[in-house]
Amino acid sequence: MAHTAPVRYAPRSPRTTASSASRWAGLALLAGIVYGLWACAIRRDGGPITTGNVMLGVVTGLIFAAVMFALHRLAPSLPREPRALSWAAFAGIALGFLCSLGGASVLRSTVLALVVAAGVFAVVFYRYYTTE
Repeated sequence: MAHTAPVRYAPRSPRTTASSASRWAGLALLAGIVYGLWACAIRRDGGPITTGNVMLGVVTGLIFAAVMFALHRLAPSLPREPRALSWAAFAGIALGFLCSLGGASVLRSTVLALVVAAGVFAVVFYRYYTTE
């Protein structure tokens, strides 16, 4: 009976930090555009497009993209618990802000943000715990 020989894979070349940074910058920019458009659409509420709505979308999108990129660059230097907590706080605050733009109460926005942050913390902590 014939068996196949084990295949030896060539080691992968490590990715350069420049390509990783540009990839994450593009992803953060795309996510910031989507987040800004989402915030603008929630605030507009079916009414006419105004300068205030556009400025809200641009500013929130830029802040979202900048914080996401900065968190990606700074988080790997943290231990796994604070790193997972930082991503959870980012996700919870971002979604809580969008919920509050929709006219929800402070309590509802806070509870939703905490639920989302707890879920993100569990998933990200599990990922970091199993891969490190």
